[in-house]
Amino acid sequence: MKELMKKRQQTFRTQCVKYSRYVLNDHFVLFMLIFIGFLAVQYSQFLQDLPKDTSLIRWSLLIGLLLLVPIGSIATYLEKPDALFLLVKEEEVKRYIKGQAKKSFVFWFLIQSFVLLLFVPLLLATGLDKLAIVAYILVLGVAKGAVFSWKEARFYQDGNLNWTLAIARENARKQLILRFFALFTTVKGITNSVKRRAYLDGFLGLLPKTHGNTWIYLYMRSFLRNGDLFSMTLRLLALSILAIIFIPQPLVVIALVALLNYLVIFQLLGLYSAFDYQALTLLFPMKKGSKKAGLNKTIQLVMSMITVIEGGIGLVFISDKVLLLGLLAYTVALTLLYLPFKMTRLVDENR
Repeated sequence: MKELMKKRQQTFRTQCVKYSRYVLNDHFVLFMLIFIGFLAVQYSQFLQDLPKDTSLIRWSLLIGLLLLVPIGSIATYLEKPDALFLLVKEEEVKRYIKGQAKKSFVFWFLIQSFVLLLFVPLLLATGLDKLAIVAYILVLGVAKGAVFSWKEARFYQDGNLNWTLAIARENARKQLILRFFALFTTVKGITNSVKRRAYLDGFLGLLPKTHGNTWIYLYMRSFLRNGDLFSMTLRLLALSILAIIFIPQPLVVIALVALLNYLVIFQLLGLYSAFDYQALTLLFPMKKGSKKAGLNKTIQLVMSMITVIEGGIGLVFISDKVLLLGLLAYTVALTLLYLPFKMTRLVDENR
């Protein structure tokens, strides 16, 4: 059992290391170093310019750090066939899960403690003594242990292992990690869910239902109902908006938003294969290249809305309008020039 799970663990880690090379490239590492340096400078200046009454900051920080407690999951490396082939070894699997729960708790407790240590200077500056900080870290550690005990207990039902839930949780954990890598490169093994958002059906009604708009309608419908791409696009847009509003340095804002816009386009390219399983699309009386053109126009439409939102908010919060204009020009160039080039390289268009 241990050898089997260790092999699966090693396989998944090897896959993650392979994809990490595309994430930690020279440009991204350089950007992150600059961004971390900027955060460190801002943190230092904030510590020096604290208001006289720091009680609000202290309590907000103490309450906000409680959000770290539920973060984390148990790595079981269970797969769907295990519900059948490992059923006879259920007791051994239960002992294995218990050990994995302890290891996962230790890992996430160390991550939580590291994040807490980053805020120790601020907690000290607000008047909290060292003993109280140590006690707070230990209290959060106990709470983290209780959370992981609860997560482990959910795997069981009437004393027996709930194979369906345990396998689903492990699959969700892996998908979350793979989706992060999918922001930077094409990742195998990602599954997409479909969720109808009835409140967005009205937007689809704005698209003319004509013969030439067949692929545009289909791709836009898929985008609005894709459980992963739509929510990921909203999260990236939300990060851009937060950066525009709360980061005072225009250059940093422009660089961060430009990166996020690139990631949006890169993710939306995944829509191309949304209808590959639909054999009837091969019978569509459409011209050659219409599928690629439809995806191109769909992504351009989404990026147009994002550009308008970022531009409107940027007019209010970005002081340097020249840099804002440069950001908008960059996004337009990314959509009109880089997008067709990327599609030509990634897509073998036969329709």
